[in-house]
Amino acid sequence: MTIHYSVVWCGTCPIDTQILAIKHGHFSFSKPNQANQFPETHNSPLHYYFTSQISVKPMAKVELRELGNTGLKLSCVGFGASPLGNVFGPVSDEEAIGSVREAFRRGINFFDTSPYYGGTLSEKVLGKTLKALGVPRSEYIVATKCGRYAEGFDFSADRVTKSIDESLERLQLDYVDILQCHDIEFGNLDQIVNETIPALQKLKEAGKIRFIGITGLPLGIFTYVLDRVPPGTVDVVLSYCHYSINDSALEDLLPYLKSKGVGVVSASPLATGLLTERGPPEWHPASPELKSACQAAAFYCKERGKNISKLAMQYSLSNKDIASVLVGMNSIKQVEENVAAAVELSTVGKDEQTISEVEAILKPVKNQTWPSGIQQS
Repeated sequence: MTIHYSVVWCGTCPIDTQILAIKHGHFSFSKPNQANQFPETHNSPLHYYFTSQISVKPMAKVELRELGNTGLKLSCVGFGASPLGNVFGPVSDEEAIGSVREAFRRGINFFDTSPYYGGTLSEKVLGKTLKALGVPRSEYIVATKCGRYAEGFDFSADRVTKSIDESLERLQLDYVDILQCHDIEFGNLDQIVNETIPALQKLKEAGKIRFIGITGLPLGIFTYVLDRVPPGTVDVVLSYCHYSINDSALEDLLPYLKSKGVGVVSASPLATGLLTERGPPEWHPASPELKSACQAAAFYCKERGKNISKLAMQYSLSNKDIASVLVGMNSIKQVEENVAAAVELSTVGKDEQTISEVEAILKPVKNQTWPSGIQQS
């Protein structure tokens, strides 16, 4: 779609005056100096004396999807803020603010963090960057977590109740939209059901959180909890590493979650580095067989001028029963790449042939995962 604007040109500026910004129907012009720079900006309509027509294509933004029965509409690409905690290397304030600002500008309204990421640094930096946006609180959705901290796991009612107050202070917010019990497979699931979630319900009644979520790797933890709490108690599940080209096991659980009215967020579409050209970090718990297969798939794509990370992102985004695909970002470039992948998927579609070829390479290790958590009785 093309939008036509009437531009009123400034009579005091030379004919080669450049348009620097078009925003909400207001136009800014700058007069170049001898160095061909633009230090002087004219905004007053009193300077303008004739009009002409220009065509401007609106900026492509990511689509919004409904999150279960919450009434929230999340951007299909979610901003994973763990990298803002310097967990993958130092990130300057300028980079952090720039990446969040660009994400919001491109339609990303969902930001996820945790006190565990960077030992609370991620929450602090995200709070600072969201405040720098200068937009109404209702325009973005914030999820944080409780129960997992730098010092270990604690899902007790007292700790999670204290945890939200600490998080709100770091985030500089009065409430969070979603509070999630973080990696519950490392706790006692009966405690999660009988103590942690009831404590979160009290926080919901107090207005400190709007919705309750649970996160983790083994898919069985979700059914265990959801089968034991009253309907509508848990609003969101965040699953990771279970909806991408190498592992789509989450797909079998989606009808069950939908029947419970539970919204779904899927994280780690790149399988925490498996589906990248550079490969996973040394600590990655995948088997040598899985790592080798993913490396072969990445090489296959690169040889054909394709990027396996982009294919993996689009594969994850293609299932609209998943409200948002959460991916860690800490630079404008990463934001641009993830948004471009989403926009291309919605306008052109995904590369079905290459994805099919990659799936064939990964077939021997399809849905292979790794252990996570403590042994549940």
